[in-house]
Amino acid sequence: MLFADVSYGFYPVYCGLFGQPYQEIPLNDRFEIDIEDYTVPCGGIAIANPNANTGHALSLDSLSRLATLQPDRTIIVDEAYVDFGAQSAIRLTEEHDNILVVQTLSKSRALAGLRVGYAVGHPDLIEGLVRVKDSFNSYPLSRIAQAGAAAAIADSSWLTQKTRQVMATRGRFVQSLAGLGFDILPSCANFVLIHHPAHQADKLLTGLRERHIIVRQLSAPRIRDWLRITIGTDQEMDRLIEALASMGLTPR
Repeated sequence: MLFADVSYGFYPVYCGLFGQPYQEIPLNDRFEIDIEDYTVPCGGIAIANPNANTGHALSLDSLSRLATLQPDRTIIVDEAYVDFGAQSAIRLTEEHDNILVVQTLSKSRALAGLRVGYAVGHPDLIEGLVRVKDSFNSYPLSRIAQAGAAAAIADSSWLTQKTRQVMATRGRFVQSLAGLGFDILPSCANFVLIHHPAHQADKLLTGLRERHIIVRQLSAPRIRDWLRITIGTDQEMDRLIEALASMGLTPR
């Protein structure tokens, strides 16, 4: 199995649980996935798009090219954050029978408590998923969860309103961070990954925690000095900027 060295942390965990060999493919110098690195022999590929922890998103042309270069391998496109500024690869499943798109209602539709997701792909891929699922998890969703999920999917106007709100807040927050001297990766997700050349991430983490603000410092070596910050309300992001200013970070 191939996936990025900086991505969703459970990919290697699941591989370990099921005894699946895997290889982590390094992101490039811009923290982006280069699909040319995924053309080596393998058993399958998982790509989070937008990528977990970086927020970077691949174009549909890039994903289509990868599916063409690896026609005999299943390519899982994990779209947990796709509604915050990226394009869904669902339409590619009509052109490539080896692409499986998976989405969750835990992020943009705010239904994390239901634990509902779904997959879109060629009927043969779906049939294989159902066969495996039924061997160890025959009753994954309650009827209440299914009803709630269906209602959420049908309410496209609410989704558009909320995701646009998050993206607008993200844009304003990024501008404020840049004014404080941070490096910020371009994000199509509901979070940003940031680094300050003059302030260590662990010290910023501690300072914010002392001010009752929780952000994440990730363990992957390449981003250990970066912080991942989830986009909240405008008021919450303003409070975070004020907290950073109180720690000695001033506009440059």
